[in-house]
Amino acid sequence: MDTIDLEKLQITRAGLLPIAREYTKRLMIRETVNELVDSQMNLAPGDAICAMVIDAFSGRTPLCRFTDEINEQDSEILFGFPVNHEMFSETNLGRAMDRVYEAGAQRLFTEVSMKALSTFDIDAKAYHFDTTSVSVYGDYELQDEEPSNVTYGHSKAKRPDLKQFMVSMCCVERNIPIIGQVENGNASDKTLNNKLLSSASAYMARHGLETGASLHIADSAFVTALNLEKARDLKIDFLSRMPANFKECKRVIDEAVKKELWQEVGILANDEGTIKKPSAYYRAQEGIVDVEGHSYRAITYHSSAYDKRRQKTIENQLKKDRTALEKTIHDSLLPAYKCRDDAESARKQMIKLASKSMHTIETEITETPVFERGRPKKGETRVARAFRYELSTTLHENPEKTKDLRTRAGCFVLLTSLNDKGRWSPSELLRLYKEQDGIEKNFGFIKDPAIINAIFLKKTSRIEVLGLVLLLALLIWRLIERDLRQHIKKTSTPLPGWKPKGTTRPTTFMMSIKFKQINVLTIDGVRRLARPLKPEQLKFLEALKLTPNIYTIP
Repeated sequence: MDTIDLEKLQITRAGLLPIAREYTKRLMIRETVNELVDSQMNLAPGDAICAMVIDAFSGRTPLCRFTDEINEQDSEILFGFPVNHEMFSETNLGRAMDRVYEAGAQRLFTEVSMKALSTFDIDAKAYHFDTTSVSVYGDYELQDEEPSNVTYGHSKAKRPDLKQFMVSMCCVERNIPIIGQVENGNASDKTLNNKLLSSASAYMARHGLETGASLHIADSAFVTALNLEKARDLKIDFLSRMPANFKECKRVIDEAVKKELWQEVGILANDEGTIKKPSAYYRAQEGIVDVEGHSYRAITYHSSAYDKRRQKTIENQLKKDRTALEKTIHDSLLPAYKCRDDAESARKQMIKLASKSMHTIETEITETPVFERGRPKKGETRVARAFRYELSTTLHENPEKTKDLRTRAGCFVLLTSLNDKGRWSPSELLRLYKEQDGIEKNFGFIKDPAIINAIFLKKTSRIEVLGLVLLLALLIWRLIERDLRQHIKKTSTPLPGWKPKGTTRPTTFMMSIKFKQINVLTIDGVRRLARPLKPEQLKFLEALKLTPNIYTIP
């Protein structure tokens, strides 16, 4: 048995890094960046960007520690050839980021995302748009010559004391990013929606989609006169939530509640929910609204899962109504009445007062005898000289009056230019709109505090390049998840999940946990896995059309 020279033995943690490397190859990120970025540096910009993208799958290392991180990795596996870790110094990475910024980070991401659309056969007809703010620490007023995107603005993270920048993102198939850009921290969602309409139209045209063949899905910030006008001019169909403060929104909800001609939509969630938190059940009614002189289709939906903010408003209304009624009753009633007729009259008055509120009143008249002072003589019975009548009241919520109020609390309106009710049913439109939460999950990936706050970029222009890196990492993250689910769809076989029975909705995060402990042993250029891959790991690789060789063969 050959002995092993432990001094020559190298152990490197691998995890998802070789898988991320394979996806950078499928998307041709290195070649695309090197082709579009003019640089004579020894560290090619494509290698710099690929290294940073792959690193995003291992914890996102600050630039100042990048050389140490590369030195701990098997660079030949990650890049296909051995590299000197000193090449990835903070200075070299910073210069590479400057060259990428000059070439246009958004342009580079668009080129890669278009490659993804064709390579992975992604449906780009319906796209979701949203924005988020990312807070940063520090002044960020250092070496920039151009106006900075980092500034004070409306903080969605409720940190007005910190500067921020905005990230706008356009996703297809729920959460695959195809357009992304760093925006000014004080930019308005409404303005960014308008800007995106033109960009998306040009993007779809380049992808071969004809005018009117795409659907723009956005939140309520989209619904402005300028955005609706641009959508009409560009012949882009849209689907958006109608702002609750629009008079037409309130009118169409009131009309739906009054008519009660609900069409059953049912439960859209994939899971059945729990006893404490059941899945929402939806109903819908069609309507027409007028916005800025143009008529649009409006579908009013009622959800069994009431809007928490509206529900709180209702509870406050009921509390205020009850308090006012209790005060009126307290001020109107006497401690006691001398005759029953007076007490009965007061009771009727209380019922009349309650009829104007959202409560009903329950009353009870109690007869109490009034005796002479002193103790009766022995053997005599105590005789009442008079009677007093006390009126007690109990308030209850009136369900007949609060029914409509609570129904309104569960209502919202979707506004759309899609008028083909046969193709675009209320159920289909709601399903499309609810996929907007996929883009919210993407923002969680980008807004990890460790990404921004641990990296001192020295130039705010480099934030845009960092945004490119994170968007590319997010693109790969979502493509891995998509490939896993596409495999399940084709084979009708679940993949290993958190539970023994498996799952039909695997995630990349789930896979990252299962692959976390994969290590590679290397001696004299010969690589072996520290432990054989588990059957569940092999199933994941098979779903991604990969083999264990990605860990041992450059």
